Amino acid sequence: MDKVAAAVIGSGFGGLAVAIRLQAAGCRTVIFEKRDQPGGRAYVYRDQGFTFDAGPTVITAPDCLRELFALSGKSMSDYVELLQVHPFYRLFWEDGFVFDYSDDSAAVERQIAGRSPADLRGYQSFLKYSEEVFREGYEKLAHVPFLNWSSMVSVAPQLLRLKAYRSVYSMVAQFIHDPHLRQLFSFHSLLVGGNPFTTTSIYTLIHCLERKWGVFFPKGGTGELVRALLKLFQELGGEVRFDSEVAEILTHGDRVVGIATKRGEREEFNLVASNADVFHTYDRLLRNAPRVRPMRRRLAGMSYSMSLFLIYFGTRRQYPSLQHHNIIFGARYRELLKDIFTRGRLANDFSLYLHAPTRSDPSLAPPGCESFYVLSPVPHLGKLAVDWTVEGPRYASRILRYLERHFIPNLRNEIVTQRIFTPKDFEVELNAHLGSAFSLEPRLMQSAYFRVPNRDRNLTGLYFVGAGTHPGAGIPGVVNSAKATAGLILDDIKAAVGRTPKAEQRLSYA
Repeated sequence: MDKVAAAVIGSGFGGLAVAIRLQAAGCRTVIFEKRDQPGGRAYVYRDQGFTFDAGPTVITAPDCLRELFALSGKSMSDYVELLQVHPFYRLFWEDGFVFDYSDDSAAVERQIAGRSPADLRGYQSFLKYSEEVFREGYEKLAHVPFLNWSSMVSVAPQLLRLKAYRSVYSMVAQFIHDPHLRQLFSFHSLLVGGNPFTTTSIYTLIHCLERKWGVFFPKGGTGELVRALLKLFQELGGEVRFDSEVAEILTHGDRVVGIATKRGEREEFNLVASNADVFHTYDRLLRNAPRVRPMRRRLAGMSYSMSLFLIYFGTRRQYPSLQHHNIIFGARYRELLKDIFTRGRLANDFSLYLHAPTRSDPSLAPPGCESFYVLSPVPHLGKLAVDWTVEGPRYASRILRYLERHFIPNLRNEIVTQRIFTPKDFEVELNAHLGSAFSLEPRLMQSAYFRVPNRDRNLTGLYFVGAGTHPGAGIPGVVNSAKATAGLILDDIKAAVGRTPKAEQRLSYA
């Protein structure tokens, strides 16, 4: 395969994973990265001795990462150390209820019984349901591309049996009655950009996935995991170019022929795998490709995930009452989510994710200090048109006052450094359509076959990897999308070299 040249747009987890697979298989692979560091959303900020991971920070299903190293006979443990996080999350409610969620069944069931004894049996039934969804939805389908309607039809009976047409929240509510516990066991879909009240119940599999393999954090931060993947890629002979934003995917007729960068470079490639935002890819990078106009129109009408507002801050003291991952629920749940996903309102109340990585790795802050980020789900730019340069500092102040009032006394006086990242930054820095943080919303009719296909149906040599394609957002999702996409590419190359009839419809390298 040494004749094959592949371009990968973007060095997020999906882009790195597909690049590693292609380079390990003998393709000459070049990653083009817009920013000055690898990682995409997993960027790293440093200031005054504090290290801040931009995200993602909840590492699950580590075997899909280890597999990338094993492809070349390497061990991930020689590149990066994964620390186990216990408990997985500490969850807080304004009324004082606190729940430590982990894979310790006895501890979890003891807390459920202490809150709502009648829900203990229901939780056990929910766990069994989650395990079945995990087997069908993750183990069997996460790395399998859905290229045509028949592939979707073939799994329809399983999806119907598992009630995939119902939402995450409605399935949780079928088993559990206490309002706080319903929130506890339905919030996971927010971690992949989905509203628990509209996201397909297939995403209840996250509950089982975490219990099966645990929750981890890389020593030194998520950025160290990114650097480990980049080091592996470069050791395999791969090339990465930073500050090289792709301006256009070049096409000729019905096939991809190369890329052009904003710096004026033009280079021929046999194929392009885009880890960029899917709408940005079709709307801007393929603006001169008539064959993709139907997909561009289709994407314009689809539903996109919420955006996020983040504050990265470091404090001169530590807060031992917090855990590594903290979920904070406000007074409203369903109505707040309506404000975010439907009404497009910037609410006065909050539900927050507070990341405190120094609980696991003190080296991420100066001695005696703490490194944080707090994340608030907010409407994307298509639903809420505000000037974030004005509203951002105000909203940050409101969040910090809220944290100080309820959870972190005297917080604002202890902050040493602070920065924000708004929905507009998602749009500008990450080319995210509407500032969406997770690309397409994970509804049933935007999943599997209904998502952007891993291989484009109209342009030969165009492939996708990342949150916008199957199976979706989250590190396991995008890394498995890379496995599905790389498998398609390598099959297409073999078919082309063998000059089989399939080759005439795919790639031509012979």
